Amino acid sequence: MNPSEFTESVRDANETALSRLGSSKSLYALTEGEMEEGVVLARAADLTYYAAETFDDWADDHEAFATAADTEHEHYDTIVGKLDDHEPGDASVIYDTLADLDGTAARLGGLVGWAVVVGETTGQLTGYFTGQADPQTSQVFRDIRGEIEDVRDEALDALADDGDWDAAREAADAVVQDAYDEYFETLEDLGVNPKPVC
Repeated sequence: MNPSEFTESVRDANETALSRLGSSKSLYALTEGEMEEGVVLARAADLTYYAAETFDDWADDHEAFATAADTEHEHYDTIVGKLDDHEPGDASVIYDTLADLDGTAARLGGLVGWAVVVGETTGQLTGYFTGQADPQTSQVFRDIRGEIEDVRDEALDALADDGDWDAAREAADAVVQDAYDEYFETLEDLGVNPKPVC
């Protein structure tokens, strides 16, 4: 297996989950129905805060994790710069999933899964601020999404050297599925149908 095949296999196996995590309902779930600009920014900051914390814990294990941690610290500072203040809220369940991973290959796979999930969310953040007629903030999230893809690619390159694609794939799938389960359950709790209405 190679990096592109790995990413494609994760996306194919989790096609339904990722399509819904990349829908407009993902921000509704993220904010628990509070779609005001300040809440959206605060929840986006939460995602980067807990990502930086998680990857900091792994930084001694591989350079890819140190890079991811540095990138997410920068993203956190950028997003918080648009808020008067920020007190981190509850962490998404995916950070518990990541924290439970053991071994470099599994963590690299988890990092790829995280990047795929958060990339979808960040795409929705870009669209949200476009809709708010705030092209500057929209561009910030467009740039963040590109940098998350760079983090993913570094993890994939590291996996190509490691070679334990099975452990990585199991971890990536777990991150995506746990993110989807949280999305699904949150929307149901809010009285919203998590499935698209055709």
